[in-house]
Amino acid sequence: MKRTPLYDTHQRLGAKLIEFGGWEMPVQYTSIMDEHLAVRKAAGLFDISHMGEILASGPSAEAFLNQTLSNDVRKLEPGQGQYTICCNERGGVIDDLYVYRLASSEYLLIVNASRIEADAKWLEEQLSSFDRRSQVTLRNTSEATGALAVQGPRVVEFIDSCFPGEATAGTAVPKASALLKNQIGQFSFQGQPIWVSRTGYTGEDGFEVVAPAGTIAGVWAKVHAAGEPCGLKPAGLGARDTLRTEVCYPLYGHELDDVTTPIEAGLGVFVALEKGEFVGRATLVAQKTKGLTKKLVAFRMTDKSAPPRPHYPIWSSGVESGKIGEVVSGTQSPSLGIGIGLGYVPPESAKPQTRIEVEIRGKRAPAIVVPKPIYRKAG
Repeated sequence: MKRTPLYDTHQRLGAKLIEFGGWEMPVQYTSIMDEHLAVRKAAGLFDISHMGEILASGPSAEAFLNQTLSNDVRKLEPGQGQYTICCNERGGVIDDLYVYRLASSEYLLIVNASRIEADAKWLEEQLSSFDRRSQVTLRNTSEATGALAVQGPRVVEFIDSCFPGEATAGTAVPKASALLKNQIGQFSFQGQPIWVSRTGYTGEDGFEVVAPAGTIAGVWAKVHAAGEPCGLKPAGLGARDTLRTEVCYPLYGHELDDVTTPIEAGLGVFVALEKGEFVGRATLVAQKTKGLTKKLVAFRMTDKSAPPRPHYPIWSSGVESGKIGEVVSGTQSPSLGIGIGLGYVPPESAKPQTRIEVEIRGKRAPAIVVPKPIYRKAG
């Protein structure tokens, strides 16, 4: 298994390590419950160095990415980022990712750990047939790069002490906490340039840091020390999964795969059909006009039961009960104290308040389809 530059740090902190996408990663340090609630109430610190970084640059990089990705990168000013999707010709999802415009002709793509090689290969294949390929350079910098996420409502209280000074590239801000959602800026850490963005995968306010692999352990130590007085705790993949499920953020291999489209996954807002041709567009246009055969829904259990898990069958409720779908993500919600999940069902069963049943350990338990996100902050 691969190890991130923070592997020794996780060992010193007593993390329980598991295999995830070919990486040896911390699933928890104390407990998933403690780490989850720390993020919701204070702050949590995650190692995301397993994720990939691909740089696209050159005078035609914008045109190339706009032809390859679902969202419209022309909307990005230097220092801004957007969530987007890389589709195959059939509209299936190769990966979901974040793209940041670092400068006028330079972009940073943050891709899923399990998809780094597939994404890099796909982009190279698309570039080979791009009419201005000599004006675009792709570089996979994943092995030379580390990253972390610090998430939670109290992060803004200490982030500036970790990276003092103004941004030197990207969004021009006097301090890190002045970044707005989806903005990115370059700061200095121990003489090394690092990128700090106001993004995350938890549903909370927070920041993500991309830095040279040899620097990320120092960044972790600084953030950890600065955040502890505010209640920060290191957090593992377990809390990352419960947090993202509560707010219905998709995970590749669960909600997304190469035979499921972003329209079916409820991600149509990140598909800019009006921008012109891009890979997979024809299928997505057809789905928007003709309708879908399946839709991703959120649900919560209505009685106490064991939590739902991926691949559990979903049944319609009532007299004419029948199997209608399958759970793709399921867990016990630490914030709500009940089982929750995401699953694919026919469109006629996708309306909020629809009663369904989830087969858990051979028995059907009642559940109800709810609006996304499942968890909403008070007020």
